[in-house]
Amino acid sequence: MNKLALRIKPKSGFANLAHIGLNALLPFLLYVLVKIDFAILAVALVILSKWRMFAVRPRYWLANFRANAIDIMVGASVVVFMSSTNLGVWQLTWAILYVLWLVLLKPGSGTVYIALQAGFGQLAALMALFLLSGDLPLAILVVAAWAICYLSARHFFTGFDEPYTQLYSHVWSYFAAALVWVLGHWLLFYNVLAQPTLLLAVIGYGLASIYYLDQTDRLSAGWQKQFILMMVAIIFIVLTLSDWGDKTM
Repeated sequence: MNKLALRIKPKSGFANLAHIGLNALLPFLLYVLVKIDFAILAVALVILSKWRMFAVRPRYWLANFRANAIDIMVGASVVVFMSSTNLGVWQLTWAILYVLWLVLLKPGSGTVYIALQAGFGQLAALMALFLLSGDLPLAILVVAAWAICYLSARHFFTGFDEPYTQLYSHVWSYFAAALVWVLGHWLLFYNVLAQPTLLLAVIGYGLASIYYLDQTDRLSAGWQKQFILMMVAIIFIVLTLSDWGDKTM
């Protein structure tokens, strides 16, 4: 059985090189489509690249979507990033970063890889969401933030034997949605980074680090205090130094 699996999905040789080549081609196809003002078609191409999600019975589609959600979010976010600038050098930079995601980070299956995928996917998707915030009502931002954080949390917990995955994912997504609803009334930006994205990244990465150290029996009281104090300090600085007038930064 193992030899058959290796023949079907080889880790080396021409088939592996062809697989890597096709993955590397997708970002540059997105670059071309964005360059000729077909961003919607570029997003559709990202979704079509996951056609295998639907090559099974419909009852498995939802589970397959959840399993591929992070990859779809990253791909769609790259399209948004490319579309947000007219500079070809930045568009190519996003294409290259997407290649690195597809070739290096996405194929990883270890606990650390899964955690990095979840964190990167959440950050990219939230950044892209708030880049589009000027064209979206607050209700859509709240629902989208809930979905992004829920799917990211579920992906993160797949790397652990966590019996409360669904509960923890709902708690995190509800917190994210509530935070976006409150801060969405005074939406502030630090260059291209929206304040809710920054706060959710700081809190999410801090909690994920504590959880990871606890699951690997490396969490000491000192480490826990350091992470909590660091999160509180960053949040305090961000909230204190922000301009809460009716404008964006």
